[in-house]
Amino acid sequence: MAHQLLTQSEQARLDAAIRSAEQSCRAEISIYLGAAEGSIRDFATSLHNTLVLPSRSILVLVDPDRRALEIVTGGRVRATLTDEKAASIVREMTEAFGAGDLAGGLVGGVERLGREARAV
Repeated sequence: MAHQLLTQSEQARLDAAIRSAEQSCRAEISIYLGAAEGSIRDFATSLHNTLVLPSRSILVLVDPDRRALEIVTGGRVRATLTDEKAASIVREMTEAFGAGDLAGGLVGGVERLGREARAV
């Protein structure tokens, strides 16, 4: 889905950030970039529940048309990535998006997710 809204180089940058963050925090990080159906939170949760290991996964949903951003974390991830930390990441990503930097906001958010979700 992200390929339609990001250039090839932006997509490659995002893919590299995801791989690095996943190695750092040992969780699966998925990005959904596109239209959400119905309630943003419900749609993001339903997508998260389809992942291979939802308890060890983070889903970031960005619906540019609705200007919506949602982060859903699994139970094991939530032990280190608190709701407060996730909310702070959402604020940072939203600032970048508001400045017209979709790719930078996604990459920065993924990098921070990797750091914040890492077990100490």
